[in-house]
Amino acid sequence: MLAMPDQPEKFGPALRVVMLPKDANPYGNIFGGVILSYIDQAAFIEARKHGIHRWVTVSVDRVNFHAPIHIGDVVRFLTRTRETGTSSVQVGIRVEAERYATQDKVLVTEAVLTMVSVNAAGRPIPFNSPPTVAPLGIHPGGSP
Repeated sequence: MLAMPDQPEKFGPALRVVMLPKDANPYGNIFGGVILSYIDQAAFIEARKHGIHRWVTVSVDRVNFHAPIHIGDVVRFLTRTRETGTSSVQVGIRVEAERYATQDKVLVTEAVLTMVSVNAAGRPIPFNSPPTVAPLGIHPGGSP
C-alpha cells in the first residue's frame, strides 16, 4: 500500500457525522458504500471553495480502508486540495472515527478524488470563471 504524501495538519473539516444502525451490517460495522458517499460529499465541499459551479466526480483515484467504523462512532471527513487544473480539483480526504466508548480518534480511511466544474450542459468549464449556479430561487448574479 502506498503512503499518501498528505500531511494531516493541512486538512480542514468538511463533514462530521454520527454513524447509525441503518448504516451498518449485522456485526455493527458501517458499510463501505456509506463512507464512500460521504467522501464524495466532502470532496464536493472542498472543490466548491474554488468556484460556485456544478461539480462532478470524474474519478475516485484511490480509497484505502484502514480500520472499521462502528455504530455510534462520530466520523470526521477532512479535506484538502492536492492539485488543480483549469477545470479540475484533486481532493485528498482523511476520514477519522472518534470511538463511541473511548473517544479515541482513529484514522479509518484515506481517499483521493478528482472533481471537475461543469456548465449546465455538463461540459467542463474553468473553475475560476464567474459563478454558474446559485441557491434555489436565486439566479447567478444575485437577482431573484
